[in-house]
Amino acid sequence: CRCSSDTMLLWLWCRPVATALIGPLAWESPYLCLLPGPLPKPSLRAWPSSVVPALSNVSLQCWAPTKDVNFALRKGGDVLGLLQPPDSMEGEGWAEFPLTAVRSRDAGEYTCEYHRKGHPHLASQPSEALLLLVTGYLPKPSLQAHQAGVATEGEQVTLQCQRPDSGTGIMTFALLKAGTSVPVQLRIPAGRETDFSLQNVKVKDTGNYSCVYYQRRAPFLASQPSNSLEIWVAASSPRTTTPDYTMGNLIRLGLAAIIMVTVGALLFEAWCSQKKSLQGVR
Repeated sequence: CRCSSDTMLLWLWCRPVATALIGPLAWESPYLCLLPGPLPKPSLRAWPSSVVPALSNVSLQCWAPTKDVNFALRKGGDVLGLLQPPDSMEGEGWAEFPLTAVRSRDAGEYTCEYHRKGHPHLASQPSEALLLLVTGYLPKPSLQAHQAGVATEGEQVTLQCQRPDSGTGIMTFALLKAGTSVPVQLRIPAGRETDFSLQNVKVKDTGNYSCVYYQRRAPFLASQPSNSLEIWVAASSPRTTTPDYTMGNLIRLGLAAIIMVTVGALLFEAWCSQKKSLQGVR
């Protein structure tokens, strides 16, 4: 079913749900209608990444801030799968929707939602949309750094991604870092190239980077990733400060002056005493 709202009234219309549901725990219903309710929205993540090569496997993980709930995965407005995860002792619930041997048809925007097990028709708001990209369907771009060598913490590193001149129109460019599940940055340039600026880099920014470009709308065809570019960020050396000896020197000079004055006074007093003694003898 598809649900809609019109000011004060809720109305709905129904159609069969796709029969190819995901996962061993999926349950099937010929019709489904989930009315948006006041439940907090869940979060949707992709593992190992939301940008994956064709024929690879990816898991879409939906997390809810409460347990004892069932989950639904949507692509666009269509329900792809329903899951009844086992009861959890944790404070939150989650479900994993596996996608195997993904192809270009699997690319697109996904959302998930959940409902309490006792109220199957009252659903949460949908999660923020997750864009899944399947790479390898457009020519490979190139990635290069404007600066050569090792960067130091606090500096700016600029990486330029350029796609071939294939006349495919305006594309979105994504900067990827190995080991991260989402793109580091996105750009929509008017031309064939764009710069990604990493501001105030840290040692943790060290890693292997690549870039892709993809269509801004369905079917979201994505290029092959560029060749990997390794970026090194070195820790900044601690600032060496010259000790300020001025005060110590002044103290030493003051003590020396006092000692000299004291010694001078003693010598003068001794000289005066000796002079008086000589005058008395005469």
